[in-house]
Amino acid sequence: MNILIVEDEKTLALEMAEFLGKEGYTIEHAWKKSSAEEKIFVNTYDFILLDLSLPGGDGLDLLNQLRSTQGREDSVIILTARGDVDDRIKGLESGADDYLAKPFSLSELLARMHAIIRRKHKLEKNEISVHKFILDIKNHMLCFNGERLNLTNKEFEIFNYLVLNKNRVISRVNLTEHVWGDILEINSDSNFVDVHVKNLRKKLSAHTAIEWFETVRSIGYRINL
Repeated sequence: MNILIVEDEKTLALEMAEFLGKEGYTIEHAWKKSSAEEKIFVNTYDFILLDLSLPGGDGLDLLNQLRSTQGREDSVIILTARGDVDDRIKGLESGADDYLAKPFSLSELLARMHAIIRRKHKLEKNEISVHKFILDIKNHMLCFNGERLNLTNKEFEIFNYLVLNKNRVISRVNLTEHVWGDILEINSDSNFVDVHVKNLRKKLSAHTAIEWFETVRSIGYRINL
């Protein structure tokens, strides 16, 4: 999934990026409020990890702007040294999904992200049954009858994102944005998304002939569950 880290403490930001990168996430950085606004204006994110005390402004203002934008569903976790109850209440009432006071454990951060994913998609656990396949979100695995499929990281992320948005048509642009990151850095004329999807479908079809992975012509893809 695509994550934006809005944090001016570069050591902490890089530690989070390295940790979450090893978990398979795509990471982008913003060191100040203005650069965060620019990125959020162009892209959507699965998670925004948001510090409140930023050069150029307050992170709460950024959160309020985000939540006032129609159609935005980015999950936000506030990360801040402000530990007062009033600050926590302001953050949560402004639309944050969770709040972590510094210093915090990176493992706890990841666990809270998994919990938000479960709540957001109404999951009871980190595994989803998909037509006899088992999608393990936490461990980044897809299995069939106990056998792990040999998926690349991008193939897994494509499948994971489509499953979490089951029965919805996901455009190529939206899929690219959530799996690869900043769409401004990507050649929109490239068919690399379709190539990855084609390889993924081939690996899935080796185990089942059910037509539940659908190509929606001229738009994108949909998984029907």
